[in-house]
Amino acid sequence: MTPPADPDGGRPVVVVTRCLPAVVEDAVAARFDGRFNTLDDPFEPAVLEDAMRRADALLCTVTDHLGARVLDVRDRRVRIVANFGVGVNNIDLAAARAAGVTVTNTPDVLTDDTADLAVALLLAVARRMGEGERLVRADAWSGWTPTQLLGTRVTGRVLGIVGYGRIGRAVARRAHFGFGMRILYHSRRPHPATPGDPPAEYRERLDDLLAECDAVTLHCPATPETRHLIDERSLARMRPTAFLVNTARGDVVDEAALVTALREGRIAGAGLDVYEREPRLADGLRELANVVLLPHLGSATTETRTAMGLRALANLEAFFAGREPPDRVA
Repeated sequence: MTPPADPDGGRPVVVVTRCLPAVVEDAVAARFDGRFNTLDDPFEPAVLEDAMRRADALLCTVTDHLGARVLDVRDRRVRIVANFGVGVNNIDLAAARAAGVTVTNTPDVLTDDTADLAVALLLAVARRMGEGERLVRADAWSGWTPTQLLGTRVTGRVLGIVGYGRIGRAVARRAHFGFGMRILYHSRRPHPATPGDPPAEYRERLDDLLAECDAVTLHCPATPETRHLIDERSLARMRPTAFLVNTARGDVVDEAALVTALREGRIAGAGLDVYEREPRLADGLRELANVVLLPHLGSATTETRTAMGLRALANLEAFFAGREPPDRVA
């Protein structure tokens, strides 16, 4: 691979589309001609197109939607897009390949934090922590009573995991070894156990898993096949006492169907960190008491966001040194 030449004869120009941890921005500036988005607002399509013409590389995030029009813009200069995140559903990979644009992601580094958050959401919705926190903040708590905000015990229950990759397995370890939960999982194929994994039972049919579980947590990628994987029909297969947790991608769940299921008591509750049309929420979701809503915090620790940025930077460094980027996906 021959790295693209800088027309100005200087360091490659890298446009960073959102504010990143200072240590990451400093590292980008030390190695490249970094151009930073100081306002931290998502770029409009026209701004992305302009960046594609003026830069050698784009360090983008999940809020940047790079379709065929952006990737193949006339007079494009960008040759590599380093995505700050594991999921790349914000990028048209087929269009990138057709345009000759390399795409990388940042796998591995956010596994533990996302798994931690999934378990936290399950505990929060099962133990009605969101309702309790709002009660205290509203100065409406009159003191302890024996029947106030009775929740559901998590220990010893059955957890269904949809998508059994790194994050799914990390959730399984926390749930089984920490709370004695029985683990079922659904994925495209069975996965052989690896050292440290808890006992886990494979369910080839999603319907079977949904019907057996006290809680279901989603960890599958966003693809055309998984869009609205959890829809009205799927929700109807769940127990009315069950909980749904989503820290994967918003469009894996049909939010309108979920609102109806929650409102009508077809499932007991949900914990959500991602949404179909972020930052917008489906009508009625915000008003429901039996749902915990977080603002896409899955990887939101200083350690992980820094590691993600440095991983994206490592891909850029490899590319401009003429080496194969370690996390190339297109």
